[in-house]
Amino acid sequence: MVGPSGSGKTLLAKTLAKQLDVPFVIADATTLTEAGYVGEDVENILSKLLEEADGDISLAERGVVFLDEIDKIARKGENPSITRDVSGEGVQHALLKMLEGKEVSVRPAGGRANPLAKSITMNTENILFICSGAFEQLYTQEENKPNPIGFGSAVSSKEERKAVRPEVNQESLLKAGMTPELLGRLPVIVTLNPLTENDLVRILTQPEDAIVKEYKELFSLDSVELRFENTALHEIAKIAMERQVGARGLRCIMEKFMNNIMYDLPSYDVGTVCIITKETVRGNGAIFTSAA
Repeated sequence: MVGPSGSGKTLLAKTLAKQLDVPFVIADATTLTEAGYVGEDVENILSKLLEEADGDISLAERGVVFLDEIDKIARKGENPSITRDVSGEGVQHALLKMLEGKEVSVRPAGGRANPLAKSITMNTENILFICSGAFEQLYTQEENKPNPIGFGSAVSSKEERKAVRPEVNQESLLKAGMTPELLGRLPVIVTLNPLTENDLVRILTQPEDAIVKEYKELFSLDSVELRFENTALHEIAKIAMERQVGARGLRCIMEKFMNNIMYDLPSYDVGTVCIITKETVRGNGAIFTSAA
């Protein structure tokens, strides 16, 4: 899965595992190293999956492993490295056996600290491995390309080229530092587009645990009704897009202007209405009125 930060890659995988009712583990590729070096071995991922399945091997062998930040273990160039790249190309090679669908010896949780712990054999053939990364270098190169010169050449801005993201295929991922052996074991490549302003507004308001609903509930504890103007919601979404933080940055943006308002809540009378405007989002304070 290739997509910008905050576009929902992790949530998609987590929701899939929840619907399938199978164990789910998120592993950070940046912490992995080749066996024998300081850092986590790739087999530790399966140890976590086994722990998530409460030691049930048959259940763990049908689980989902989400390997995040896979682009951070890219090799430094398109050619194989001459020196040891134990946290980049070396990790990709270490992942091959696990992704191939083989029997892998796994130590139970905490087994590395106890060398006498008996290892467990797990078959990875039916484990779903999902690798994800932003691969921003692919899009940066595309955006910085000069406009073609000559009669009939269409002139486009960087913003226009950024909106139409180029197709990601195995060839482009090879140039980004992924090894052909690893890509051969990941046959399905999908691309996630950045979230639009309307997408972010829907995330703020529609889910069952939406941030806006959460704040409304908190305000109701002090008998204050909280209202958001539509322009305020769109302003929050615009700030998130400016900062390129995606959906995960929405809470940080809201807390910045909501904390002071919540601090003053107990001083208002019962039945007060708090209205969040576009100016409130930019730090100019909220409007407090009496309920009609």
